[in-house]
Amino acid sequence: MGTGAITEYIDLAQLTLYAFWLFFFGLVGYLHRENKREGYPLLDSHNENYRGGDLFGMPQEKTYILPHGQGTRTVPKAEPEGYELKAEQPVPAPGFPLEPTGNAMLDGVGPAAWAIRPEKPDLNHDHGTPRIIPMRIAQDWSVESRDPDPRGRPVYGVDGEQGGTVTDLWIDLSEPCVRYLEIAAGERRVMIPMTFARIKSNGDVIAKSVCGKHFAEAPSTANPDFVTLQEEDKIGAYYGGGYLYALPERTEPVL
Repeated sequence: MGTGAITEYIDLAQLTLYAFWLFFFGLVGYLHRENKREGYPLLDSHNENYRGGDLFGMPQEKTYILPHGQGTRTVPKAEPEGYELKAEQPVPAPGFPLEPTGNAMLDGVGPAAWAIRPEKPDLNHDHGTPRIIPMRIAQDWSVESRDPDPRGRPVYGVDGEQGGTVTDLWIDLSEPCVRYLEIAAGERRVMIPMTFARIKSNGDVIAKSVCGKHFAEAPSTANPDFVTLQEEDKIGAYYGGGYLYALPERTEPVL
């Protein structure tokens, strides 16, 4: 028998390989369980007894201590009660797509879907203050002189109709950039993510995902000085959903 041999058929290298296989299989199972802390178990609206995601089981509850005195968060946890699904299946068959039953851009379905998140602002790591605030509060910030300043300029939808006027810019203090444009749309103050806006050289703003009339119904913030995590999700979902729902022809097949 050679070096490392245990018997004529088993040696140290073979046992090492088997140990690696067992470790790798256990690692895959562990990561699969940890990946199911949110969104599981899967439920079937047509079969109340079905609970998907049982492979390797569900992870045990784990409690995280949130920074800056925000309390704790335990996952996985029971789904919130009272959540109303504003959509239905035209054909009651498993896997058939859902269609919104009301305002498709606000119903939280399809490309306009949003997750249930805390009604608290995202905080700076160092100071525990809101990281995204309007420039009227972040007075040390300004628009670079060589860049167009959209404040006071009109905002147009994909149909060319004016939906409002830019009143302020919201700054991300952690990653120095403009995150949102604040818009006066009639009597409402609404927001649009900077990623959905295009600023022309004269400062005019074009939003191709929505029409001019849609700004008046866009989600806004409860507090004029900061935006919560839940509000951020809803604002982004509204304009993202516009790429499918803002115009009737966008929901039709493309041949």
